[in-house]
Amino acid sequence: MTRHLVAGAALALLGCLGSAPVSAEIGKPVIRIGILNDRSGPYADLGGPGSVVAAQLAIEDAGGKVNGAAIELVSADHQNKPDIGSGIARRWLDQDGVDVIADVPVSSVALAVQEIGRQAKRITLMQATTSDLSGKACSPYSTAWQDDTYSFSKATAQAVVATGSKRWFFISADYAFGHALERDAGKFIKEAGGTVTGAVRHPINAGDMSSYLVQAQSSKADVVAFANGGADLINSIKQADEFGVTAGGQKLVGFLLYLTDVHALGLPVTKGLLLSEGFYWNQNEAARTWSKRFFEKTKRMPTKQHASVYASVAHYLKAVKAADTLDADAVAAQMRTMPVDYFGHSGTVRQDGRVVYPMTLYEVKSPAESKEPWDYLKPVREITAAEAFRPISEGGCGLVK
Repeated sequence: MTRHLVAGAALALLGCLGSAPVSAEIGKPVIRIGILNDRSGPYADLGGPGSVVAAQLAIEDAGGKVNGAAIELVSADHQNKPDIGSGIARRWLDQDGVDVIADVPVSSVALAVQEIGRQAKRITLMQATTSDLSGKACSPYSTAWQDDTYSFSKATAQAVVATGSKRWFFISADYAFGHALERDAGKFIKEAGGTVTGAVRHPINAGDMSSYLVQAQSSKADVVAFANGGADLINSIKQADEFGVTAGGQKLVGFLLYLTDVHALGLPVTKGLLLSEGFYWNQNEAARTWSKRFFEKTKRMPTKQHASVYASVAHYLKAVKAADTLDADAVAAQMRTMPVDYFGHSGTVRQDGRVVYPMTLYEVKSPAESKEPWDYLKPVREITAAEAFRPISEGGCGLVK
């Protein structure tokens, strides 16, 4: 585990805690935030060290302290394994005085950590994309910040079916995220008048996707949809190009396609792909301003995971300040009361923990359309929060009255 002390103001505060005023209600000289994610595997580029930077920016914007208490970051690699992630989360909460755990991509790990936070009555700020986080697995102490399998699958699936591409074949990751995405997208495809002709599932870090792509080509489906992410999605799209999938007339859909994926693959390979996003660095002035700060520290533009880590930590710190306590019940209630500032878009936190905000359907630009580095996406259609996210009554969350 690597500890990151927030520079400057926070270090100074730690050096003079004897004289620093600490809120009687907060009751601690230091608020500890744990960033738990993949730092060495297929999703490290999406979050990884960049999520620590995003959290640091949120702490900077909070002034380095909340009501007299300094803020400290710790971080660790869950290696995409629920047992490792669970062990780190338990140690942080039981022994290391961590007050809130943030990020936690990979749905199987996130579901395990969210349950640990629920049992310990500690706040968790989740960035995994399974819609179960705010559904049957919901917690009064947890919030789900990133576009989930319901929201980005609905917008993309229905838009593509509307173009006349109605027969779909899925290549899905064989774990909780892939299962949930395939399930949710399939539902929306059928509602829009399409059909799912077949699906195959692969293990994480599959590497060679050739056998799955051959089955997709043999299906004669109009669309080959990738219900995976990270290195697996990159390999799927790259090898699909090599196998001539699009040359044979099939369209490719990457539901969880990140900006870094497009960057790694290049526009000649990814042009024309459709995806839905709640955040894109160039979506408006607020997003551009924050993204340039992130770029100065990392030399790359942020992904939506980085943006959501920032938004979640910033919102948590505002709630702690307003509630003047670290009590999880009080902070969770405050987070659900306050509006969310989501990079120029207004958002809210629902009773089930789902953070809702507007989204946009984007198409990956061709090389000729791109005018500057990282200029990869063009908007197709704006999607309201009500259109994008699952109705609270349909999620199966036991907190909903």
